[in-house]
Amino acid sequence: MSESVAASGSGEQPDVGEQPGPAVPPLARTSLDRAAHHRTDGDWLAEAWKTGLVLIIDISQGGRALVTERPDGTPTLVLVSADEAPEGERLFLGVDPAGVPIFAIDAPLPAAAAAEARTLRDIGDRLDPRDAGILTTAAALGNWHASHRFSPRNGQPTTVIEAGWSRVDAEGRAMWPRTDPAMIVLVHDGVTGAQGSCLLGHNAAWPEIGGVRRFSCLAGYVEPGESAEAAVVREVQEEVGVRLRSWQYEGSQSWPYPGSLMLGYTAVADRDQPISVDPDEIDEARWFTRTDVTRMIAGDYVEPESGVRMSLPMRSSIAFYLVERWLGDFPR
Repeated sequence: MSESVAASGSGEQPDVGEQPGPAVPPLARTSLDRAAHHRTDGDWLAEAWKTGLVLIIDISQGGRALVTERPDGTPTLVLVSADEAPEGERLFLGVDPAGVPIFAIDAPLPAAAAAEARTLRDIGDRLDPRDAGILTTAAALGNWHASHRFSPRNGQPTTVIEAGWSRVDAEGRAMWPRTDPAMIVLVHDGVTGAQGSCLLGHNAAWPEIGGVRRFSCLAGYVEPGESAEAAVVREVQEEVGVRLRSWQYEGSQSWPYPGSLMLGYTAVADRDQPISVDPDEIDEARWFTRTDVTRMIAGDYVEPESGVRMSLPMRSSIAFYLVERWLGDFPR
């Protein structure tokens, strides 16, 4: 399973956006306090709505939201006042570092001068920690609501409670947002220097766009009764037939397409093992050197035999984060 098919609790979240380099996966960055203790306080929520800001997000269009650019070119979310917000279910996301309550509403985007409709895939890595936290949470929560309008128990319509963090049917049975754990792993050979290599695969469902063939890390859902580490070993064996020598957890991030938590790993394997792909999942897997991967990031890596240009996933993905960490582990 590829990441693009598959990518906290309450209290103040750490702001890690100022750390240099790929300190954490891009969509794990947040400075938003989820303030869960306010979710059942109707009086507080009513007052917060009056003074808060609202993100309009169109879940039916892939979780698009309006974005503008700061003078330095950094994208920033367009947030509107309660008076400007459309009708819809109010989802309380939390409180930003300035103490401003932040809400989201799933609705068609309004026309706005100098603003573009973008998704987390497009700009998640470039948003500051506040906006990254807002858009990631809104997309994940919005996708859950969109798929739970009716109870899976009895088919009854459900309504929003707890400021958007639960839904309830007519019998009073509540349900809460679901997050599906999935692992993603960058397999490498443990070799230092420019000739050190990693194993990347091309998902059978991915089309070549503009003559570019995209390669990524191996990924899959954690199955019932299975640990994340066991899933790492199993998925690599199933998808490419390679056995791992060792593995290490690197970090996690939400991937709200529609509701995964991606658990990121690196793993070491012997490069001389034969590769045997599962054609239903992976139609090509191969080893790339650090030099190759650096050129893929630069956009100028062309496969010598086929003449096909090869690339990596978008920078907002945890796959790119794992590759970037691996590139920086050893001198090139």
